[in-house]
Amino acid sequence: MAQLTSALTGQGPAIGLGAVTSTQVPARVSVVVATSGSSGTPKEVGLSSSALINSARSSNTFVGAKYGDIWSLLLPLTHIAGINVLIRSLELGTTPLDLRDVTVYPKANFTAIVPTQLFRALNGDHELLHHLRNCKAVLVGGAALSETVRTQALEQKINIVETYGMSETCGGCVYNGTPLDGVTVEIGQGGEIRISGAVLATGYVNNQAAWDKAFVDGWFTTSDLGEISNGTLKVNGRSDDVIISGGENISLSAVEKILSAKFPDCESAGFAMDDSEWGSALYVALAGAETPSESDIATAIVEVLGDIAKPKGYLFLDALPVISIGKVNRKALQNIVVSERLER
Repeated sequence: MAQLTSALTGQGPAIGLGAVTSTQVPARVSVVVATSGSSGTPKEVGLSSSALINSARSSNTFVGAKYGDIWSLLLPLTHIAGINVLIRSLELGTTPLDLRDVTVYPKANFTAIVPTQLFRALNGDHELLHHLRNCKAVLVGGAALSETVRTQALEQKINIVETYGMSETCGGCVYNGTPLDGVTVEIGQGGEIRISGAVLATGYVNNQAAWDKAFVDGWFTTSDLGEISNGTLKVNGRSDDVIISGGENISLSAVEKILSAKFPDCESAGFAMDDSEWGSALYVALAGAETPSESDIATAIVEVLGDIAKPKGYLFLDALPVISIGKVNRKALQNIVVSERLER
């Protein structure tokens, strides 16, 4: 907290989160966040004090946080979502409860988690469930939240606020489909979500050319597809999660949505493997105490997406590998398949 305060006020050096390799940053940058790099070279996102504080204040305002309220920290400080909890706390004149490695959870007013944590709270982690139920609001972001888990959370009287954003927007900047104060969202010609406002990053510290490509005329173009209806943003998935198998397009997001709805007690993911016959072959991975059969999985997907989307391979794991704070690590799933092939 002391180092963060020094960075935000310009009294100390900028703070690097994650695997940051840069040693110098522009004077206006207070925090540098290394992205997960799940789909390419990691980017080091430079964030200003102004952007971070605007984000924290808008977040506190949205959830109704008052001076003296307490946030709990359940996310790693190598990620923007974790550092945001600290900045929101600074704005409230408090210190967050560090609950990153505990089994008993004291009461807090607010917290932020990823869908994986919510899933586990609803499927056996009773202490965490109790903690979430006692919070005035629980921010959930970092990955897509399934309709099944959302419904279960509401049934358990958890006041979830689904957030959408990324490191380039100081984390979540759209809450329950509504942009925070000072944030504007539009849909580009290709269906990509575009964001402008005071929460935007200063740039990529290690790749200015990539930033110049994504940030044009005050708008940051994301890799996510969406639509706006009655002023509410709906995120439909990533523009780069579509694989071409046998000449047909298959959305991994669509596959995962089907699996989540059909098998709500399991965590699931779709991923692609290079294949000489199909080009890219669809594989699926599931984790849970009881997983469905391969035939049941195939039937569920084929019924919605057709025969072309019948999986070509399956993984059944104790837990899905994740990168950052809840996003499934599809590269790790591919490596597991490769390792299993070598062992045969």
